[in-house]
Amino acid sequence: QVQLVESGGGLVQAGDSLRLSCAASGGTFSIYAMGWFRQAPGKERECVASIISIGTNTYYADSVKGRFSISRDNAKSTMFLQMNSLKPEDTAVYYCAARLATYSLTTYKRPDDYRYWGQGTQVTVSS
Repeated sequence: QVQLVESGGGLVQAGDSLRLSCAASGGTFSIYAMGWFRQAPGKERECVASIISIGTNTYYADSVKGRFSISRDNAKSTMFLQMNSLKPEDTAVYYCAARLATYSLTTYKRPDDYRYWGQGTQVTVSS
């Protein structure tokens, strides 16, 4: 089974950028559909972006469209989330998630769609 480790979080000011990475090990990365989720205190975990196993089909939450960009490098078993124009409301713990989805064109959006999760990385945006 795949193990996921996020990195790249931190404390930034509003308007700044961050790039999160999710390194996968223990499986063939290209057969997993991937997603980025976030959870703020007192709120439900929400999907901010997801990407299919191969190809470029992606999903973005309305709140991050035009500011965040998800990508993956299957050769390096790594997924990325480029976050630009960060806002205080983007403050949350960000998690990467994976599910088996070989050749599926579906972008998965619900936490229950995913089986494997990383430990999370904190992103804090100050105003």
